[in-house]
Amino acid sequence: MLMRVLLAALLVVVSGVLAQGLPDLGDAAQAGFTPMQERRLGEAIMREIRADRDYYDDAEATDYVNSLGNRLASRSTESRQDFEFFLIRDIQINAFALPGGFIGVNTGLLLAAQAESEVAGVLAHEIAHVTQRHIARMLQQQQQNSVVSLASMAAALLLARASTQAAEAAFAFGQASAIQSQLNFTRDNEREADRVGLQILDQAGFDPRGMASFFERLQRATRVYEGGAPSYLRTHPLTFERIADMQNRTETLGYRQVPDSLEFQLIRAKLRAQLDSPRDAVVFFEQSLSERKFLSEAASRYGLAASLIRTRDFGRARVEIESLRKLTPANPIVETLTCEFGYRAYGPEKALPCLRAALKTYPSYRALVYEYANALLQTKRPAEALRVVEQRLQLITDDYRLYQLQARAYAALNRPLAQHRAQAEAYIRMGNLTAAMEQLRIGLKSGDGDFYQLSSAESRLKELRKLDEEQRREAGKR
Repeated sequence: MLMRVLLAALLVVVSGVLAQGLPDLGDAAQAGFTPMQERRLGEAIMREIRADRDYYDDAEATDYVNSLGNRLASRSTESRQDFEFFLIRDIQINAFALPGGFIGVNTGLLLAAQAESEVAGVLAHEIAHVTQRHIARMLQQQQQNSVVSLASMAAALLLARASTQAAEAAFAFGQASAIQSQLNFTRDNEREADRVGLQILDQAGFDPRGMASFFERLQRATRVYEGGAPSYLRTHPLTFERIADMQNRTETLGYRQVPDSLEFQLIRAKLRAQLDSPRDAVVFFEQSLSERKFLSEAASRYGLAASLIRTRDFGRARVEIESLRKLTPANPIVETLTCEFGYRAYGPEKALPCLRAALKTYPSYRALVYEYANALLQTKRPAEALRVVEQRLQLITDDYRLYQLQARAYAALNRPLAQHRAQAEAYIRMGNLTAAMEQLRIGLKSGDGDFYQLSSAESRLKELRKLDEEQRREAGKR
């Protein structure tokens, strides 16, 4: 759940971005937010979200939700932008769209879904909110308010997607009555997102009934939630008419039975194994296997093995992994767990052959790249680790974890300027310019590096200072 301290910081950011990018309120022709302004606002909010402790940055789970989300977004005829999907560590059933194509998913939603098409249905619905620019329309409706009030409304509107408590805290920062009147998506917004989302779902090859079935189950669940409706329903008004309309629309699309992907089931098992207490997770998967109450035996065995590794019961974990590998075709998620078992049970040296073999089959799989580079560093092979990381950086330049690994490798090789330069690049991608500039200053004072390397670092520091000044000017206009 996003913290209240995030809200305070977000209000500063949002007010600054909106003050910089607000249309001329006296000119009706300019009364709208451009896609570029939406993206800037979304990026500003994401900088704060990534710094929150509940931002769930697991490589495999994040890659899965992005693969699923981008498969859907690619089928939208109205999409003219990039999307980024991310996870929030929260048991509440929720998903939320931010301006600029950023879509958050609570881990609780993935665990509550009974089919991959249900998760796809929710994501398609959120993608439709973005492509139809519903948030921008709601912000535009508040154009006569002051910038601070508008920023408060925006913060409450967006954070409510992730956390009901955060939305309640937002009311203290602005005009609560004006905020509350705009907090939820309107029924027209929801119907449009349903219609467009169903088209996306169908075009992407999923079962279009997944959207209606998930929403119908959520509505039934309101009677058993102590605090009322699940968070998703509080920010997405749901009616029997909406569900009936979705069901009617799916009838015209015809029947389609779509099996869940193995990745969907494995990632759900991984979330439960990681987010529950180790003992509770072991009991859960043991019971699901003994009672045959599972959607996928392979996923339950994966979850049990991952949970046993956490409890350091390596003997039983080995048995479960052997059973799992017999049940499943070759899969990078299973290979990564196998190598993780070797690392935890026998140490990084013993895990290296497993990681090398897995990377030959899946050379671009992020989790394996991270684990292999880390194992090389742990076994005093920084030069090898550096080669692995830099090969990957030639293809992917926006991955902060690669720069962190690069910094560790340079530190082990006693190259302080390169170490701090790499750490600065990691901070830049994490949205922390202050820390990045400090790293560059430390590196420049280290006495390391040749003329070219020093000049490059100084030039980069100047770029960051200019960017930092621009962001501060925007924030100062709130």
